[in-house]
Amino acid sequence: MAASSAEPSLLRRFAPRVGLMLAALLTLAWIQRPDARLHVFFPALRGDASLVQTPNGLYLLIDGGSDPDALVTALGRRMPFWQRDLALVILTSPGEAGQVAALERYRAHRALALPSSAPNATRDTWRRLLARDATPVRALRVGQRLEIDGVTIQTLDCDDAGALIRLDYGATSVVFAHNVTPAMLEHRFTRRTSLLVYPWQYDPHTPLVESLHPTAIIFSDGRQSRHPPQQTYHERAVGGARLYHERVDGDIEWVSDGRRAHIIISERAGQ
Repeated sequence: MAASSAEPSLLRRFAPRVGLMLAALLTLAWIQRPDARLHVFFPALRGDASLVQTPNGLYLLIDGGSDPDALVTALGRRMPFWQRDLALVILTSPGEAGQVAALERYRAHRALALPSSAPNATRDTWRRLLARDATPVRALRVGQRLEIDGVTIQTLDCDDAGALIRLDYGATSVVFAHNVTPAMLEHRFTRRTSLLVYPWQYDPHTPLVESLHPTAIIFSDGRQSRHPPQQTYHERAVGGARLYHERVDGDIEWVSDGRRAHIIISERAGQ
């Protein structure tokens, strides 16, 4: 009888805690639900990494930076706790330690990478993890197009050392030029872009940037240059573009409903 009477007491003691946990999980699920908009999240970490959330809640990872722990933490913060799939991963550099760490925890359904066969320990680990999950891997090639949940991903240019990727959603777009090579900076395009991701150590006054005429530019630190430009922030605002950098703005998020886009910053770096 003593054991029987103890059971209701235990239930009464733990029921409120269980209820609070369930309420917290439901609240988190509500906050992280898809909102029919495109989100591109740029976490403030070493190197280059971009997490894309499609309108219906699929996830794409572009590169991953050089800080595996920071990337995994950022993914855990941005993705629902039950989500362990990435619809697509793209690697625009010879090897990204951050993306390797992500693939140890998340299953990718498709993968794209530079057309390079040079030996690389990080790339070998990346391929081994994809093979474990039977993920098809394709080489990036110029003109390549993918449609995922209403979002178009196009390879504008690529070689063994870098790539130029465009993402379109309705009338808005993002061009990822964070791993662009010097030769690619001479390209001119007729279609403008809403957002350009561009290396801080490269001069933005190039045919590429001027032809894209971005509304906003997010500067990245992944690509290095032997002769970085000695320019002020204001001097880098090609065509009056709004400028952002994770060292100034912390985590950066670009949000689009297909007609208009806006940027949200965390300002963690300045606090």
